[in-house]
Amino acid sequence: MAELQERNAKLIQYLNEAYAKEKELETALQAHIQMTSRDAYKKRLKDHLRETKAQAKGLQRRIKQLGGKAEANPVPVPGPDVVAEAAGAVAAAANTAVSAAKGSLHAVRGTSEQEKMLKNAKTEYSNEAEEIANYNAIETLAEALGDKETAKLARDYRRQEERMSKFLEKTIPQLTKEVVKAEIPASQRNGGRRTRKSSSSRSRAASSRSSASRSSASSAKGKTSAAAKRTTRASASKAASARKSGSSAASSRSGRASSSARSRSTAKRSGSKS
Repeated sequence: MAELQERNAKLIQYLNEAYAKEKELETALQAHIQMTSRDAYKKRLKDHLRETKAQAKGLQRRIKQLGGKAEANPVPVPGPDVVAEAAGAVAAAANTAVSAAKGSLHAVRGTSEQEKMLKNAKTEYSNEAEEIANYNAIETLAEALGDKETAKLARDYRRQEERMSKFLEKTIPQLTKEVVKAEIPASQRNGGRRTRKSSSSRSRAASSRSSASRSSASSAKGKTSAAAKRTTRASASKAASARKSGSSAASSRSGRASSSARSRSTAKRSGSKS
């Protein structure tokens, strides 16, 4: 019987450590959600807050099943049970006050909204690592003691924390880039290379536009010159046709006049002979 009590006491100790951490994070997550303006990040925090509350309830239930009592800040206190219980209540109240103070403190850290979110994400990432370690230890302890139910509970919760940790691992670089945009002038980013590159790009673009304009103007000039030449040739052709036409008309009139004169001369000679 004593061995069973020692077994359960150790399980309850580890479960209570995880329970205390979950209760602490409930307060911190609520504060972080209020400070978060990124929709995707805020939604993930809300989802994880629900997970955290469910985990706390699950831990509390399992502790009770093992014959223990869930404590928000389990502190082993020697002496009569009444004294130990009173001391535990004081410690729990103190832990709640500390958690609330941390939430308020997080609201004022950072020089910008983006940096506050980044600092919160870094804190959350650190907390996830601690929770993963807690559940890893509980799972291993429970398996060693033949407690399959506790082992499964710890394994399920550890996987939830690992998913949140991976989300934060991807989010932290994104938040850091937002801090850069919010707080660092563009001319000072990337050692100023981006600005020089942009200036060079604008210069090349302007040069390209200028070349295109010159090419367009040259093309237009060429087209105008060609059109003028065609017009000149057409005018010359018309003039030549007109001169040719006039010459033909004059020649025709001259032929007709000469023919008329010959006719009159012939008639005169005929009259004379008569």
